[in-house]
Amino acid sequence: MEFETTETVRSAPSRHEKSLGLLTMKFVSLLQEAKDGVLDLKVAADSLAVKQKRRIYDITNVLEGVGLIEKKNKNIIQWRGENTGSQTQEVLEQVKVLKSQISELEAQEKELDNQKAWLEEIIKYFNHDPITNTYPFM
Repeated sequence: MEFETTETVRSAPSRHEKSLGLLTMKFVSLLQEAKDGVLDLKVAADSLAVKQKRRIYDITNVLEGVGLIEKKNKNIIQWRGENTGSQTQEVLEQVKVLKSQISELEAQEKELDNQKAWLEEIIKYFNHDPITNTYPFM
């Protein structure tokens, strides 16, 4: 008995395509590209093909709560965060500090790996040494 396999074409969007995280990333990109960072929520909902406008309002409430946007009026918001291309001196300094910390941590990790290898060799030696095997508590 043979079974034919047919590839089904999805007409409904996948779970990932409907995720709030993905919608948020698209929304923020749209907002950053808007003239002067001002966006009409109705236009955004239409542009992003959102059936439930409640999802757009959920996103704006969170972004407003963390200070990245402000509401100009009922359906108009403005981006207050940094533009994608601009990086302040403070952010660049933080990146420099973090890179330095990463280098230090990598050096510490290498040293710990060396110490671990050394201890493993000592354990092997004691496991194969006839004197310590005869008197295991020595």
